[in-house]
Amino acid sequence: MNTQRWMSTHFFSFFLTWGIFLPYWSGWMIQTKGITVSEASLIMSIGLVARGLSTLFAFPYLLERVSNKALLNIAGIGTLAALLSYIPADSFTALLIVTVILHIFYPTLMPALDSVAGVLVQSKQLKHYGKSRQWGSIGFVSVGILLTVFTGMFGDDMIFWALLLGISCFVALSLTNGPEILSKKPQISQSVKVNILDLFKTKHFLVVLIIVVLLQAAHAAYYNYGYIFLQEIHAPIYLIGVIINIAVIAEIIFFSMADKRFNRFSPGTLLALAAAGSSLRWILVFTFPNVVVFCIAQTLHAFSFAMGHYAFMKYLTTNIPHTHIPKAQGMYSAFALSWSTAVFTIFGGFLYEIEPRYAFIGMLACSLPAMFIALGYRKMEVEKDVLVSAEAR
Repeated sequence: MNTQRWMSTHFFSFFLTWGIFLPYWSGWMIQTKGITVSEASLIMSIGLVARGLSTLFAFPYLLERVSNKALLNIAGIGTLAALLSYIPADSFTALLIVTVILHIFYPTLMPALDSVAGVLVQSKQLKHYGKSRQWGSIGFVSVGILLTVFTGMFGDDMIFWALLLGISCFVALSLTNGPEILSKKPQISQSVKVNILDLFKTKHFLVVLIIVVLLQAAHAAYYNYGYIFLQEIHAPIYLIGVIINIAVIAEIIFFSMADKRFNRFSPGTLLALAAAGSSLRWILVFTFPNVVVFCIAQTLHAFSFAMGHYAFMKYLTTNIPHTHIPKAQGMYSAFALSWSTAVFTIFGGFLYEIEPRYAFIGMLACSLPAMFIALGYRKMEVEKDVLVSAEAR
C-alpha cells in the first residue's frame, strides 16, 4: 500500500468512528442511559477536560519516546477497552468515569493522525494532505447515512454497537504494516528537547492558536445538541443522519479542492473567511429554526471547521519545525478541540435548557472575536509581504 493510500485509509477508518461519536454520543447517553441534558453536558465537558490534558501532555510525551505507529496502537487499544466499559455502566458516576477514560485515549487519535500526516508531508512521502484528509470526511458521511437507517429500525442502542465495531476495525488496521518512517523511535537528545514554551517564540503562533481555539469552541452547541435540536424542530428521524452529514459533505468538497484552490491563500485570509462563515451559520440556525434552513446552514461547515483546520495545518507545516509539530498538535487539540469546547458545552447546555435556539446564537461569542482577530492577523501578513517586497528591491 502506497503512503497516500495508507494515510487515506487511516483517516477514513478513524473518522468513520468519529462520525458516530461526535454527533450522537451525548444523545445516546440521554436516550439509552436515562440521564438529563445537563448531566450529559457535565459528563462530556469533564471528558473534554481529560482529553485536553491527555493531548497536551501525554500525547507529546509519548511521541518523544515511542514511534508514531506505536502511539496509534496504544491509543486504539485503550479506546476499545474504554468502550467495552460502557456496557455495565448504568449510573451518572459510572458514565462519568468511563467517559473520562475514553477521552484520555480516543481523541488522541486525531492529533496523532495529523502528526503522522505532518511527518509524511515534511519527509515528502505524502504529496497531498487535503486529498487524504477528505477520505476522513467521506468516512464521517458514510457512517452517518448508514446509522440513520439502523437507528430508525432498531433504536439508539445501535449507536454504541456501531462505534464499538468501528473502533475494532481501526485497531485491526493500525496493527498492519505502515510507512517505515512511522515505526522509527524519535531520536531527540536532551539538548534539543522541545518545550511547549518554545512554540510561542514562533512568530504569530499565539495569535493563530487563539483564532482556532475560538473557531472550534463555536461548534460546541452543534456537536452536543445538534442531534436533539433536529428532533426539537421535528426533523424526520430517518433524515437526521443525512442532515448532520450535509456538513461533512461540504467538508469533503472543501478538502478535495483545498490544495489546488486555496493553497495560495494566506493562513490569515483563510481564518478570517472561516470565522465569517461560522458567524453566518449560527445566525441562520437561530433566526430560522426549521429543517430547510438548518440544512442550508450545514454547508457552512466547510468554512467554520474545514477551512479553519486547513489554515492551521497550513500555518503549522510552513512555520513550525518538525520536532515541534507534536507539541503544536497537542496544544491545538487541548485548547481548541477540548478545553474551549468543554467550557462552551456547559454554556450551550445552560442556554439550551432556556431556549434551544439560544445555544446556537450564543456561539457568536466565539466566532465574532475570531473574525476580528483574524482580520488583524491578515493585516500583519500583508504588511510583512509589503516589507519583504520593498527590501527585495
